[in-house]
Amino acid sequence: MLFNSFIFWAFFAVVIVLYWRLNHRGQNFLLLIASYVFYGYWDWRFLGLIAFSTIVDFIVAQELEKKSSQNIRRRWLLLSLCSNLGLLGFFKYFGFFAAEFAILLESLGFHASMQTLNIILPVGISFYTFQTLAYTIDVYRRQTKPTKNLLDFSVYVSFFPQLVAGPIERSKDLLPQIVNARTFTKGAFSEGLYHVLIGMFKKVVIADNMAPIANQVFATPVSDLNGTEILIGIYAFAFQIYGDFSGYSSIAQGIAKWLGINLSWNFRMPYFSRTPSEFWQRWHITLSSWLRDYLYIPLGGSRHGTFNTFRNLVMTMFLGGLWHGANWTFAVWGLAHGIILVIYHALEPITKKVLIPGIVGKIVAAVIFFHLVCITWLLFRAENLGQAVAMFGQLFHSFTMTDFSLYSLGMLTFFALPILVLELIIERSGDMLYVLSRHWLIQGLIYSYFIFMLIIFPPLTPQVFIYFQF
Repeated sequence: MLFNSFIFWAFFAVVIVLYWRLNHRGQNFLLLIASYVFYGYWDWRFLGLIAFSTIVDFIVAQELEKKSSQNIRRRWLLLSLCSNLGLLGFFKYFGFFAAEFAILLESLGFHASMQTLNIILPVGISFYTFQTLAYTIDVYRRQTKPTKNLLDFSVYVSFFPQLVAGPIERSKDLLPQIVNARTFTKGAFSEGLYHVLIGMFKKVVIADNMAPIANQVFATPVSDLNGTEILIGIYAFAFQIYGDFSGYSSIAQGIAKWLGINLSWNFRMPYFSRTPSEFWQRWHITLSSWLRDYLYIPLGGSRHGTFNTFRNLVMTMFLGGLWHGANWTFAVWGLAHGIILVIYHALEPITKKVLIPGIVGKIVAAVIFFHLVCITWLLFRAENLGQAVAMFGQLFHSFTMTDFSLYSLGMLTFFALPILVLELIIERSGDMLYVLSRHWLIQGLIYSYFIFMLIIFPPLTPQVFIYFQF
């Protein structure tokens, strides 16, 4: 079910009408049933996978809590790691690495007629796998107490608003809200409505209208494109992926708020970032913090000298890129961001001396870094590394305005500029819910604009959320 589909809102209407008529235990039963219906709507065959992960990690957490021997506790943790990462690796990477191995054999002169399974990637497997892994690791570290109730834990793993594309919630944040009774607090409806409307606007109006531009550019032979068209295609994809993913996260927040549950902020105006460190504190925040806490810091973080710090940064970003999909473009995208982090850290003593003071300096730094992000989006969106390299080379040739360039630039300005203005106001206020503190008339005008654009400018072809493939 897509958040921007009638079937989902019919489904949610039934759920929420029943939900607030039940007691706490009844609400959790309903959430579990609704979550499995929601997930099974994609493909019922994968319900067994999420149930398996839930049961394994529930048992592992109980044993980790009871055992005092570190050797035994490590074995239980290893069971969780192998079970979850084994399933993720098989479904997400088996075909990719089998094909790459066959190519390697061919290059060495061996005949390789390796047959690989046609494996369908279960939607959201990367998200709920990381969520359950964080739970067992936190229990192992004795940073969280495991729940004794399988129903509560099952809801934590499968909670449908954030099941298939995050945010990746920590047990310390989400699990207590499931274990304890919930109430519909004052302001929950208006806050939820804000999240849903701005999320729908970002997804349907911005992302889905940018998708045809990006798709056309990346589907055109590179030799037929000029630098302007490639640049506009990259800009279009930058706003497509931002509107798509931040829109999904925002809708998930709103839906959860109406159910009495607070989800984490996953985006905080990332395109205003001036450094890569700041960007990863604003973009896909729950994944960035997961990689920091469960990968970067265990690798050594910044504790063992400059070289090891830089190595850990590059390795973390490389694996973070590979998390996104079984394609070398994602791995190189992550590697590129790791290298950018290293360069910014290495040059920090110099840049501090030459930094332009005041607002002008902040704008210049943000514009420069935005374009670095856009260049890396070229890697992320390209079908393969060959296309990415060819488009990067062509990017610096023949900056001419064609009819397609003028049309696309107009579309970019019309759809993306208003949200940038609104987010700039929010950024300056320092309050992510700034709109809710404004006069009701201002709120009404903003909401009316969102609804007007949703009605008047829906995309010709609705697009599936990009991050469902991860």
